[in-house]
Amino acid sequence: MNSENFRMPARRLAAVATAAALTAAPLILSARPAHATGGHGHASAAVLRAGLDVSLLHGTAAVPLTLSLNEVRAPGDADRTALSARLDGVNQGRPFSVLRADVASAGATATDERAEGSVRLANARLHVPGLPLLSLVEVGTVTARATCAAGKEPEAEANVLGAVTVLGRRTTLTAGGPTEVRVPGVGEVRVDLAEHRTTSGTAAATALRLKVSVNPLRLNVAEVTGTVTLAEASCETPAGEEETAPSEAPVSSEPAAPAPEKSTEAPEPRAEPQGTRSDLAETGGSSATPYIAGGALALLLLGGGAVTVARRRRG
Repeated sequence: MNSENFRMPARRLAAVATAAALTAAPLILSARPAHATGGHGHASAAVLRAGLDVSLLHGTAAVPLTLSLNEVRAPGDADRTALSARLDGVNQGRPFSVLRADVASAGATATDERAEGSVRLANARLHVPGLPLLSLVEVGTVTARATCAAGKEPEAEANVLGAVTVLGRRTTLTAGGPTEVRVPGVGEVRVDLAEHRTTSGTAAATALRLKVSVNPLRLNVAEVTGTVTLAEASCETPAGEEETAPSEAPVSSEPAAPAPEKSTEAPEPRAEPQGTRSDLAETGGSSATPYIAGGALALLLLGGGAVTVARRRRG
């Protein structure tokens, strides 16, 4: 085999390998994979939520009473129609009724397109400790609904239908502001009717919110204070899905420098002036950098080996 014919392809192979390694690195560093993000919405609902402090006749401290009935989060549903509680020192330690209703249901659903919470309450009677016979409130039909659909404005609505009785008194509620009911020797209740609020991505509705302050002086109960919420629903709009396309590799407007063909020795490395940064530092590193550098080095060694073989054959 003619050594001159072998030497020329070896030099060209080394030049091509070096150019390929230098041009491939920027392409790999600049590539970004496509990704998709998305998520379900959120929804919740509760028939009743109460936070009360119960003061006893023969004690100075208030006993907390925290209750909830049919409180669910998506996905979920519940339809219990009665709620009882037990407090030390109240009703001789026996459970007492808090709520009874003909219908008391709550549901919450959530997908990547729609989230909704809903509550329905019918013919309900609510009691607090110390008032076993007198209802704090009696209502006919109460509903609340919050709906959040992707691409649409959230919606919330709450309704109280039929008669409402507070501390034994038939009461007319208005949406313009709270209604206060006072009963001498028993206490007072402030009632907020049908609240609902929406934002660009959330919705919430509450049918009845009661601020309670009663002093029944029965069953060893001196005072009951706190809040009670009937029929509450909320939701959050699903995040949806969006896709990020891979960015294109930058294209240089300058022509690539031709690889030398006559020189068979590798150029000596040139020291960089202090205060300058390499091109790799300017483009930013990534987890692929070690593999790129290893591949370029392997190609350079391949080209150098071919030149060495050519020299030996020529000698």
